[in-house]
Amino acid sequence: MNEPQNLSLADDLELAIQLADAADAISRERFTAMDLVVTTKPDRTPVTDADQAVEKAIRALLAEQRPADGILGEEFGAEGSSTRQWIIDPIDGTAGFLRGIPIWATLIALAVDGVPVVGVVSAPALGKRWWATTGNGAWMSDEHNPNAAPTQMRVSAVATLADASLSYNSIQQWDKAGRLDSLIDLSRQVWRTRAYGDMWSYMLLAEGHLDIAGEFDLQPYDMAALVPIVQEAGGRFTSIDGQEGPWHGSALATNGLLHQATLEALGGGAADATAR
Repeated sequence: MNEPQNLSLADDLELAIQLADAADAISRERFTAMDLVVTTKPDRTPVTDADQAVEKAIRALLAEQRPADGILGEEFGAEGSSTRQWIIDPIDGTAGFLRGIPIWATLIALAVDGVPVVGVVSAPALGKRWWATTGNGAWMSDEHNPNAAPTQMRVSAVATLADASLSYNSIQQWDKAGRLDSLIDLSRQVWRTRAYGDMWSYMLLAEGHLDIAGEFDLQPYDMAALVPIVQEAGGRFTSIDGQEGPWHGSALATNGLLHQATLEALGGGAADATAR
């Protein structure tokens, strides 16, 4: 087995894909299962036996393949101390998963020195998978076209807010964060608003179908895998106040062309200037 310092991003992506395959085998079988076990965590969010089983399977594979690396997962927290940290959301969109809504995915990221450099988003109920590594573009595959080669993604070229499509994900989150008024102000400036939810907004953005996506009340494992995919598709990913990376509790992803204008519309323009 190679030591971590000898690994390439291609090696890490290959492992991340293996982790996604293992996750999909578990989550696909448990989706819409009549005996799905659902409990409530202390923060009042739901967790299913599938969430826990997926994360356990991923952790077991990482312990075997990358024993020196750290792990941060939604269900079982952080372990290990390393400049390399795998960041895992076993099922992003659990609330939809347990209601039979197919918009959910396993999110797998590798961060090096706190910067996500590998991201895989695997959504077996949609039959789609998205991935990226720093410097190598963003890609997707579709089970509905099994013989097709992976497609490289590119964000849109929309350059004005008046022509932009925005996904805000959850009114309740914006309201709880005290930013609902700024969301409404932004909605008056854009062409179209929708709430696609969870990881799907960001993947639609990376594919070029949306131009802006944002939300509050997030953890690093909700965002880390999304960052390299959005960035390698040509977009930009910060917090809603303009701070780089998945560590600040909120997300704002755009096609890049609209990022500064969106930050200013949301009151985050000043933070953006200091974040670079």
